[in-house]
Amino acid sequence: MTLSTSNVDVERAQREQHERRMPGDAGRPLSQSRGVMRTARIVSTALVALWFALPFLPLVLWSFANSWSAPDLLPMSVGTDGLTAAIANGAVAAFGDSLLLSLIVAAIATPVGAMAARALSRHRLPFGRLVSVLLFSPVLLPPFAAVLGINVVLLRAWVPPELGVTLVLVVVAIPYTTFSMRVAYAAYDDGFDEAARTLGATSRFALWRIHLPLIAPALARSAFLAFLVGWSDYLVTLVVGGGQLVTLPLIIASSASGIGNESSVAVLSLSAVIPPLILLGFVSRARNLNPGRQ
Repeated sequence: MTLSTSNVDVERAQREQHERRMPGDAGRPLSQSRGVMRTARIVSTALVALWFALPFLPLVLWSFANSWSAPDLLPMSVGTDGLTAAIANGAVAAFGDSLLLSLIVAAIATPVGAMAARALSRHRLPFGRLVSVLLFSPVLLPPFAAVLGINVVLLRAWVPPELGVTLVLVVVAIPYTTFSMRVAYAAYDDGFDEAARTLGATSRFALWRIHLPLIAPALARSAFLAFLVGWSDYLVTLVVGGGQLVTLPLIIASSASGIGNESSVAVLSLSAVIPPLILLGFVSRARNLNPGRQ
């Protein structure tokens, strides 16, 4: 006799999963403040946000400054000369290449990190500690020396520069996604999957309707970290790419050291900051919309 899988309440499972979070996590009773402490938390958060936002104020002003000389506190004339110069220097193409590269790195490193984290958390792997060391070795090795050595191997193997940059950045991102997902799986209850299977659900149904919705916030955080690895990389793209792949960090570095156009550099810098901030907003919103949150 086949039991119906409609008895599996996904929202209730997400709520119970949330209740298993460690004390101190957002949304837990021990992390919720009241009265004076709540006011102090809001004020401190606003001050920290202001501290991080202040350095971007000169960038915004420089982006629209056609001329700005000391000792004037504000630009003497405003316009779009910086934007025009940035576009002329290849900012649009570099932005597109950076975005595509980062999305590919996140799309590969996130599921690989999730599978590695589940294997390390749920199974007794032979030489488990050695596997963990190998997974986290890209973070431990000196970046410049490692990239130079890998570049020699890729050149001798006739690997295209674009593919080589992608492969290396995926390897660099996997430790971050693995660590993030390993923390998530430490609080994950396999009983939800087992209950679904007991009620007659197939492995695919349990994966797509039970497992993935419960770990979706952790997957989003891991994907964000992997995206940042690809988006902000300079060294790997410069050495392994060999000039065949020009991303936004390369354009920013060359503009800052070459043309001496502060407005153009400010526009390029802002264009590099805005996408991660937008993604961070989406990740935070997705987490706040989690049905398990109260």
